Amino acid sequence: MRQLVLLFYHLLTYCIASVWLVNGLFCKVLGWVPRHEQIVARILGEAVAPLLTQAIGFAEIGMALWVVSGIQRRVSAVTQIVLIGTMNLLEFFLAPDLLLWDRFNLIFALGFMGLIYYHTFQLRKRIV
Repeated sequence: MRQLVLLFYHLLTYCIASVWLVNGLFCKVLGWVPRHEQIVARILGEAVAPLLTQAIGFAEIGMALWVVSGIQRRVSAVTQIVLIGTMNLLEFFLAPDLLLWDRFNLIFALGFMGLIYYHTFQLRKRIV
């Protein structure tokens, strides 16, 4: 049973990291999803949007690496939860029309935040 929990834990680790990697690399750095830059432009301004979108993308790639590394797991989880909550609240109020599911995006964000919490603060206890 412990091996199954450990396998599930590692699978979730890579799933969480892949969300950061895909959003950072493909959506922002490579610019495959233009609405990400449009959201940044709406919130932070047109002039800085291209550069900041790239910077945010690289930071998200860094987050993916941090998640996989396992360094300071709790700090990483809290950082992720705060960032996801902050980003989604800003988008909810300032750019809902640019979101994939309009204001319902917040529901998916809450679910992802809950998954990160469960992964780090609940599931991890079962394998240490």
